[in-house]
Parts: sequence; C-alpha cells; structure tokens
Amino acid sequence: MSSKILIVDDEEAMLEVLRIRLEQWGYSVDLAHTGVEAQDLVSSFHPDIVISDVVMPELSGLDLLKIFKQDDPDRPVVLMTAHGTVEIAVEAMKKGANDFLTKPLDYSKLKSILEAVALDRKAGPLHQSDLMDSLRETEVGLGATVGKSKQMRRIYSLIRRIAKTDASVLITGESGTGKELVALTIHELSSRVKGPFVPINSAAIPEHLLESEMFGHEKGAFTGATSARPGCFELAHQGTLFLDEIAEMPISLQPKLLRVLEDGRVRKLGGQKEFQFNVRIVSATNQPPSKAIDDNRLREDLFYRLNVFSIELPPLRERIGDIPLLVEHFVSELNRKHGTRIEGIEGSALESLNGYAWPGNVRQLRNILERAVVLTGEGWIDSFNLPSDVQRPEAVSGEKISLPVGVSAAEAEKQLILSTLETVGGNKAEAARRLGLDVKTIRNKLKSYKVS
Repeated sequence: MSSKILIVDDEEAMLEVLRIRLEQWGYSVDLAHTGVEAQDLVSSFHPDIVISDVVMPELSGLDLLKIFKQDDPDRPVVLMTAHGTVEIAVEAMKKGANDFLTKPLDYSKLKSILEAVALDRKAGPLHQSDLMDSLRETEVGLGATVGKSKQMRRIYSLIRRIAKTDASVLITGESGTGKELVALTIHELSSRVKGPFVPINSAAIPEHLLESEMFGHEKGAFTGATSARPGCFELAHQGTLFLDEIAEMPISLQPKLLRVLEDGRVRKLGGQKEFQFNVRIVSATNQPPSKAIDDNRLREDLFYRLNVFSIELPPLRERIGDIPLLVEHFVSELNRKHGTRIEGIEGSALESLNGYAWPGNVRQLRNILERAVVLTGEGWIDSFNLPSDVQRPEAVSGEKISLPVGVSAAEAEKQLILSTLETVGGNKAEAARRLGLDVKTIRNKLKSYKVS
C-alpha cells in the first residue's frame, strides 16, 4: 500500500506540480489550499506524511506543524518556503519538523526525504546544524552569496568552518565583490544568528563622527550631543559587528579600537563607566593589508587582532562562469523591486556581460542589470539596453579618458576623479585607492564640484 501524502500550499500551481510529481513516484496524494482545509482533510484522508508551505494566510505552516504534532507526534511533517531563514529552520526543528526545504524545490532531495520517512515513520527531527546546512545550501550559492564556481565553493567550505567558531574574520577583496554579504552569511550560520548584525563603514562616516558611531556618546559629550546615543559595540551586543573598510579608519582611532577589542569593554564619549560587550568581529578591506600597513593606514597589531581567519574574495572577472547565476538572481530580485516582468537575458547580451572586465565587480553588474530591467520593462533584455562600454567588451569602462589639448589641470583632475568614480560604481574609498588619494580629499573635491 502506497504512503498517503497531504500537500498544503496556497499556490495552485505549486500544488499541481507537486501532485503530479508525487503520484509519478507512487504516492497517494490529496491537496489543501489553506491550513484550515488541511485540518479537515487530516481527519478524513489520514495522511502518512504532510508537506506544507510556511507562509500562508490564516494558519502558517509553523502553526499547522504545531497543531499536527499535538494531534499525532509521530506524523512526519516537511516544511517548504521561498523565504527561508535560519531562524525559521530552527523554530521548525523545535516544533518537530522532519525536514525543511527552500523553493524552488530540489526534487531529488525531496524524494530522498520521503523515502527515508517512509522507511522509518518515527524518525526524529534533524539536528540544528543539519537544518542550517540544508537551508543555506541552495542551487545558486550559500546564504546571501551567489555563485557555484570552484573559487566560490572553496569559500563556502571555509565559511561553514569559520561560522562555527567565535573568532575574528578579515575579508579582503576588490570593491563590489560582496564582502558584506559574506559577513552576513557567517553571522547567519553562527550561534549568534538570533543576535543583531551591525555593519559600519569606516569610509562612509566623516572622521569627526566616527568615534561617536563606534563607541557611542553621552548627552553633552560634544557640541550637538543633545542626547545619549549607543555605539555600534552596544548595538551589536550578543551578535556580530561588521567593520567595513577597516583600512580607511583614521590611524589615530585604531589604538582605541584595539584596546576595546582586547579588553572587551567600552566607554562612551563623555561617559564615566565602562560596560562589557559580547560581540563577534568581522572586518573587511578592499586594500591588500600588507600595503595598508606599509602605507601607515592600518596598524599591524590591529591587523593581527582582526585576522584570526581570513577570506579573500575573487573579482568577478576571475569567476565569469557565475555571471548567468548572478543575472538570474538579480533579475528576479529587480522584478520584485520594480514590478517589471523580465523573463531573462538574450544570448548576445549575456556574451557581452561575459566579455566585460567588471572593474566594479558584482555591485557594478547589479547596477547595470537594474538599468536594463527598468528600460526593458518586460520580455528579454537585449544588448541595446546595456551601456555602450559593456556592449563592446574590448573597451573597458574608465580605463581611458580623452581630454582636449589645452584643458586646465583643474579640469583634467576633475574629469579623472569623476571617471574613476563612475568606473568603480561610485565607491569613494575604491576611487581614492586607485588614484592614490585620501577619501577625505575625494569628498572635498566632489563638494567643490557640487557632486554628492
């Protein structure tokens, strides 16, 4: 006698696809469009296994799981969702789920799960670590990161090992390679997932405000401090603090940061008391650390404190094979953002993307796709909606600029700065690095040009 499976999902198409697939595998299937309908069918259909979506009106999959387990603790329940997070997976485990799948479903994995459940109706729930691994490992990447190239798979393996520890991590890589996404993935795979993830960009905050942002301040600590404010260490307590562009932090502030990290205590500006914090530090820089140390932009002792583990992200030009996955991921995301109906990208346009040098890396790819998605609106993206320099891969954006003879030095400098900024997707820290200038100088120049 074949096992009976009840499928619960508010999407009609999903119900039909699963019904056809499961009946092909030899199961007897019934369908419910809501949690309430599923409750009624359990009494009449008596399913051996329940497969339920998590996000549904009235009763969620987690609510349904709780109800079913109260009624029959031994009935296996498999949850699925398009909005997977580690928090949901852990909650599902606590409530007795036998497994947790993300959409689009991996049908080979689903089949294996059902076969295992059918062999042992009293199989216990997965361990938390197994749930996390099955949740975060998707067809397109790991967690918030996207890519299945050999380089990225090696990085995913390293992330999984690092995430299980509480040690500091330094992520290096060119601007736009996804350093913050890797930091977020480490946080989501760690035991600190229920705590906050607090990012702070040392290059994006004016120097005179950075110390206050880092450590907080009391009311009256300085002109304009009209009320007390917590710093990022206090905000990130029990979670992860991501220090981006650490080599752009003023060298005068770095000894204080080092002391705070070593003592595990911080004092607000204008404050009298120190308080303890429990924070994991993940930092990042787009500069080679050795060069930053040689240039006196990063203290060597701070570097060793931050660099217990290191992850180096490859530039996009070194993992061109990931571009189709990235395009699919971004187009889907941008369709939701802009309400567009883009089906995909034409072969000639994809060839142009594959042939481009990507000085701004993944961030630049997303920006270019956003422009193309908005311009195209629906259907397929073609080469005409890509920037001209991307249409002609041999012309690398920003590598050369043309200036008329006799142009003033000030105007030449202006064009060089603006062209470099355009090349790196507007990242002031990366533009400063390429031009050999301070970020503060770049900001002052842009202010004089009346450009934000």
